[in-house]
Amino acid sequence: MDAGALQLAATAVAIVAVALVCRWFLVACAARGRKQRPRLPPGSTGLPLIGETLRLISAYKTPDPEPFIDERVARHGGVFTTHIFGERTVFSADPAFNRLLLAAEGPAVNCSYPSSINTLLGARFLVLTRAPAHKRLHSLTLTRLGRPASQPLLAHIDRLVLATMRQWEPTATVRLLDEAKKITFNLTVKQLVSIEPGPWTESLRCEYVKLIDGFFSIPFPFASFLPFTTYGQALKSRKKVAGALREVIRRRMEERGEENGVKEEMDGKREKKDMVEELLEADGGSFSEEEMVDFCLSLLVAGYETTSVLMTVAVKFLTETPAALAQLKEEHENMTKMKGENQPLEWSDYKSMNFTQCVINETLRVANIISGVFRRANTDIHFKGYTIPKGCKIFASFRAVHLNNEPYENARTFDPWRWQSNNKLQNEVGANLFTPFGGGPRLCPGYELARVVISVFLHHLVMRFSWEAAEEDRLLFFPTTRTLKGYPINLTRRSKSV
Repeated sequence: MDAGALQLAATAVAIVAVALVCRWFLVACAARGRKQRPRLPPGSTGLPLIGETLRLISAYKTPDPEPFIDERVARHGGVFTTHIFGERTVFSADPAFNRLLLAAEGPAVNCSYPSSINTLLGARFLVLTRAPAHKRLHSLTLTRLGRPASQPLLAHIDRLVLATMRQWEPTATVRLLDEAKKITFNLTVKQLVSIEPGPWTESLRCEYVKLIDGFFSIPFPFASFLPFTTYGQALKSRKKVAGALREVIRRRMEERGEENGVKEEMDGKREKKDMVEELLEADGGSFSEEEMVDFCLSLLVAGYETTSVLMTVAVKFLTETPAALAQLKEEHENMTKMKGENQPLEWSDYKSMNFTQCVINETLRVANIISGVFRRANTDIHFKGYTIPKGCKIFASFRAVHLNNEPYENARTFDPWRWQSNNKLQNEVGANLFTPFGGGPRLCPGYELARVVISVFLHHLVMRFSWEAAEEDRLLFFPTTRTLKGYPINLTRRSKSV
């Protein structure tokens, strides 16, 4: 072999050796990358850009959205990865992981909601604030709305429900959801600014409905110049609602400035009359005008939408379950006989409504007014061998847990007796298998007030009226839980009612 051939052979060997070394290096790097890359829960990201958003929305616009979750849980387990609303999201149907998320508020996760909600409700919206601001506002809300045992508050709820029902003719057709929303809106306004129902509250409510409609709309960059869009109309209504609240707050601030020190000292010893007064005196009066406006506006959301839908859906479920309706009527008729007719409801009456609470629990469980919560990881979260990386969006589904046949037999059937006969279910709040009002530091501060309002409403409804559905209606679950037609019913006043 001549020198040229030897040199060629040596070059070939060198090339092969370099290629082998490069291949080994690339394989080693890839293996190292796989080792370091977080092992996300399994799942599918769906179509490019839109992911599985359209599948999710189409499912939740039907009366039966469960297959969307069921199929993925069967394929991937209780925690899986999907791609919805523009980003990769870890979806949890696992009660243990949900419990972890609810308890980990602050250090590990924070709330994360669409930008349209942030803009329309403001930076001081209770759901969006973070510790310590959230703790401060949550405590104030609990002080004002977390004590429904107060006789003045219970008496006001009683009067407000009766005043609404007296407007119904002896025989009438009403859209129940609309009537329920009037009750909850007027109650919330009274608790916030001490204004009784009238033209001012009705005008405010009309604008507020437009604001709510914009929550899940597209936030166009120049929406304020496009009033014909849903979001543009919502921004315009937001200004009107905020302006009306601002006017009330300014007037109250001026009145407070005119008070002398003696009167302020006396006021410190009495119960505050509304939320504005709580805010004016909290932390030495450190809340700004805009902070108070945003906070009051956000509480209108909590008091208006969820409780009214729950009232309506409870009546729908009872109408479709005659045995449950009969037992509810019996409970309230017996209570009325014991206390006497035309007597205002008291706290002891509410506490005696045992089957009513079973109905409310079951309505919350089946309808899932709050289907779940969005969070964003502040740090890597490790769960069952998976790693949810920092910055990842997470959705904790309460609905998936509530409708699981393992803890709840025949879970998708309305059965209020399950809460009466199964002692285990009475403890499910602590086990986080029943979380209709969330949990952890963000547990809804008005959850007991909501129960009281619904109980009082059901009491007066069954004692004063008989009814039937005026037309077929069904539940939808996107963007929020509601009835498609507002649940119209034909009412007939009972002969013994007052």
